[in-house]
Amino acid sequence: MTRLTFFGTGTSLGVPIIGCKCRVCSSPDPRDKRLRASALMESGGMKILIDAGPDFRTQMIRSGTSHLDAILLTHNHMDHVGGLDDVRALNYTDRHAIEIYAEPRVVSSLENVYAYAFAEHKYPGSPIWHIHRIDENPFVLRPTASSGQLEWVHDKGYFYRAADGTLRETGDIDAATERPGEAPGGVVVTPIRGMHSKMPVLGFRIGNIAYITDMSSIEDSELEKLRNLEHLTLNTVSYGPHHSHFSLPEAIGLARRIGARHTWLTHLSHNFPPYEEFVKELREMTGGDSVLPAFDGLVIED
Repeated sequence: MTRLTFFGTGTSLGVPIIGCKCRVCSSPDPRDKRLRASALMESGGMKILIDAGPDFRTQMIRSGTSHLDAILLTHNHMDHVGGLDDVRALNYTDRHAIEIYAEPRVVSSLENVYAYAFAEHKYPGSPIWHIHRIDENPFVLRPTASSGQLEWVHDKGYFYRAADGTLRETGDIDAATERPGEAPGGVVVTPIRGMHSKMPVLGFRIGNIAYITDMSSIEDSELEKLRNLEHLTLNTVSYGPHHSHFSLPEAIGLARRIGARHTWLTHLSHNFPPYEEFVKELREMTGGDSVLPAFDGLVIED
């Protein structure tokens, strides 16, 4: 079984938007309070986060999540990677490096934004990451319990303790990426390639749940990876055309082509009506409950 919890379902500005007094931003319905887009996937006993934006800390605390086995990054925009520094808390409490899976282009961006995390001689307390470089090919995740435990040394930083009892440096930030068939077990992740305007981005499928955000187009060849889904997540920000996201009609049309039993809309803006009105509107547009808006805290299972 795979479970997905929507940690955040809002656009890069979130909902409500700072200073906005529209009826959505002023709505008392908690389902209209949307943090930046992120989701927690649970499969095979593992907790796998998709994207860690500026609301990462709030989302982790609000959900009571205190352990992650991996973070998958769809792309390098700040509303999706701006909270990665806060994994320092997990380094300390969980005593493991954080396994981050991202495309080489995204890693290069992280090297600029979070240069201190990649430094040869890290500032004590800098986040400890293991970077796995991925592409469109499926890969395997394994629990972080199989990796070494971190030990904190005051004013010096994190170290690993060797079998002989000595402390050693945390070492190279790069880590191997395992492909299906290399060893039995683990959780297989299938990346889905799409375009965010002119930027290549990834969505991810685990089990019979697929999570796609920040796309404006996807090739027909990639749709083959999305057959026989129980749940599909798609992004939309407006009724009309948008340069880097699906419009609502485009999202509904794509949902029909893919044919998942349930499609959930995320990365929603205040351009759509309050939640209850939006649900009613979508039912009228689709003739049922096959396409509905997600909301923060919603849990779905395959």
